[in-house]
Amino acid sequence: KAAKAFDGKTPTEPEHEGTNRLRQDNPALASMVAAVDDSVGTLLGKLAELQLDKNTVVIFFSDNGGLSTLQRGRFGPGCNLPLRAGKGWLYEGGVREPTIIRAPGVTQPGSVSHKPLISMDFFPTMLDLAGLPLKPKLHVDGRSLLSQLKGNDTGNRTLHWHYPHYHGSSWKPGASIRDGDWKLIEFYHYNNFELYNLAKDPGERTNLAKRNPRKAAELRAKLSAWQKQIKAKMPAPNPDYKPTR
Repeated sequence: KAAKAFDGKTPTEPEHEGTNRLRQDNPALASMVAAVDDSVGTLLGKLAELQLDKNTVVIFFSDNGGLSTLQRGRFGPGCNLPLRAGKGWLYEGGVREPTIIRAPGVTQPGSVSHKPLISMDFFPTMLDLAGLPLKPKLHVDGRSLLSQLKGNDTGNRTLHWHYPHYHGSSWKPGASIRDGDWKLIEFYHYNNFELYNLAKDPGERTNLAKRNPRKAAELRAKLSAWQKQIKAKMPAPNPDYKPTR
């Protein structure tokens, strides 16, 4: 019965100018994931064997979602449903990944946090866990997760992404901001933006920009202010670009 779920042609859907995979039925990718799983088990087993597991922090995470979209009618090897798109995109399929942190004496086994974090948080977090002084000038974009790891409510935070490049996944230049449950994506290539409520719509299927222009304007202003603060490089028109080529 389970095998029949993978019968037939792999389903896809258009994603802007690319094609997005809608089913995780890639045996090569499955074998690679299984190999990673086995390797993590081997590593944790060795830590226990050496009696280092009680004073070693283990962090498992991914740098981005799986590659699910490609150009010219092709699609990627991975699928990130129910999240939208994947690697190279600022939709949740590209930027939301599971993260597991085991910090003996700090984290409680089986505990879960629904507050977002970002990879820049790991540097100050490791300093904090090691009892070392933080270095704010070196990790200005991140914050220590120690309080969050202890199960405390750390409140909402604003996260930003700036990716003004083209990507083989068919992504076009853009940026995004997440503020609480709200997320705005601005597409420079198309000169438009999209607004989503991730609590109600984690798959980013319903663009609320026209229904809630006030929230969209608020997030656009916050995103623009952040870009100016960090002196973000913005895309510029290519004078040699010819659409017909």
